[in-house]
Amino acid sequence: MKYIKLHNGASMPAVGFGTWQAGEQELEAALESALEAGYRHIDTAYVYDNERAVGRVLARWLSSGRVARDELFVVTKLPPTGNRADRVDKYLARSLENLRLEHVDLYLVHVPFGFQERGDELHPAAEDGSILAELDTDHASLWKAMERQVAAGRARAIGLSNFNEAQLGRLLAGAEVPPACLQVEMHLYLQQRPLRAFCEARGIALCAYSPLGSRGTSKLLGKELPDLMGDPAVKEAAASHGRSPAQVLLRFAVQSGVAVIPKSTNPARIRENIQVFDFELTDEEMTRLADLDRGPAGRIVDFTFLKGIDKHPEFPF
Repeated sequence: MKYIKLHNGASMPAVGFGTWQAGEQELEAALESALEAGYRHIDTAYVYDNERAVGRVLARWLSSGRVARDELFVVTKLPPTGNRADRVDKYLARSLENLRLEHVDLYLVHVPFGFQERGDELHPAAEDGSILAELDTDHASLWKAMERQVAAGRARAIGLSNFNEAQLGRLLAGAEVPPACLQVEMHLYLQQRPLRAFCEARGIALCAYSPLGSRGTSKLLGKELPDLMGDPAVKEAAASHGRSPAQVLLRFAVQSGVAVIPKSTNPARIRENIQVFDFELTDEEMTRLADLDRGPAGRIVDFTFLKGIDKHPEFPF
C-alpha cells in the first residue's frame, strides 16, 4: 500500500473501498472480502444509508483482533440535510453510532448545497419530485461546526466533497483548520487539472470517486456512460503490463498522486483493484492517458438526478 500524507500527520491509504450504491446485505459480504484483501481505507456516507453494515463488519474485525483501530482509515460524510452549523453534531453522532466507532479518521461535507430537514428523509422532495433545498447554505458557519468536531475528538481530520475551486477559496479564507482532503469525481476523462493544482498548492489531498467511470450508475443518472475500460490506450497499457484495464485506470490515478475509492461487490474484482502497487506505467503511457482528458465535458456525476438542485446558489458545476 502507498499512503498520502494529510496535513494533520495522518496517512490515508491511496486505495480505499467505496460503498456508494451498495445495500447493507451485499455490502457486509463485500467489506469482509475487502478487509481480507488488505483494504484499510473505508469510504461511506450517511446518505448512502449503509453505515450500519460497515459498523457491523468493523465491529467483528475489531473485537476479534483481526485489525486494530489505528490500522483503519474510516471516512464518512455529513448529509445535505446536515449542512447547517447547528446540525453537524447530531449527524456525526448518528454516523458514529451507526459505525460503532468513537471517531472517524476523516469527516467530509458531502456536497456544497443544503436540503431542508424533514424528519429523517435523506432526499426530501416536493410533490413534483424536486428537492426541497435550503438556499441559504453558509459554508463559513458550517465549517466552524466541522472544526469543532476535530477539537472534540470525534473526527481526526475534516474535509470536503464536490466543492469547486471558488467555494474552496472562500472557505479557506476563514478556516482555522484547513480541509485535509477534497473528494471529487476524477477519472481518465475528467482529470480535474486546475482543481488539482489549486489543492496541491494548499496542501489539500485529493481523493477520486468514480475512478473507473461508474458505469453501474447509468440507470440512476439517466444517461449512457463512457466505457473507460474499453478505451484503446487503456487496453494497450493493460496488455503491455499483463494487467486489467481497471488496474491501469487505478494505477494512473495513484501514480498521479491521487487516492482512489473504487467500489465493487465482486470478491475477485475487489482483490484486483488493490493490486496496483507492483507495476508502474511508463512516462509515455502516462502522457498518452493524460491526453485523454475531456475536462468538464467528461463529468459523469453532475447531481442533476436531484431534480432542481442546479438552481441552488451553491450548485458547484
